[in-house]
Amino acid sequence: MTNDAKAPHLPGTYKTFIAKYPELGAAHERIAKTVDVVGPLDRKTCELVKIGLATGAGLESAVRSHVRRAMQEGATQLEIEQAILLAMNTLGFPRTVAAWSWAQQQFERGI
Repeated sequence: MTNDAKAPHLPGTYKTFIAKYPELGAAHERIAKTVDVVGPLDRKTCELVKIGLATGAGLESAVRSHVRRAMQEGATQLEIEQAILLAMNTLGFPRTVAAWSWAQQQFERGI
């Protein structure tokens, strides 16, 4: 996979916010890069964990973003769906189904 294929697809609101507050954007990026390498988890596993976190927070765009990133890191649809389904007992049926539907949208869009 080329670096271009892994280039982030940033939402317009995020880009507008970062353009207005570049120092916050830089700080956010530093933290993100630091936490990505501080432990033994590989990139695919980190993205699956982030799918679970985004599901728990009910963040549609973050679920879709991390589904796309997990796919870029080699996660299968079944692995991604399991990361979401693990939320069922903790978060409930409605939140789980919502996240599952967001993932389906990203599967259709592809990487």
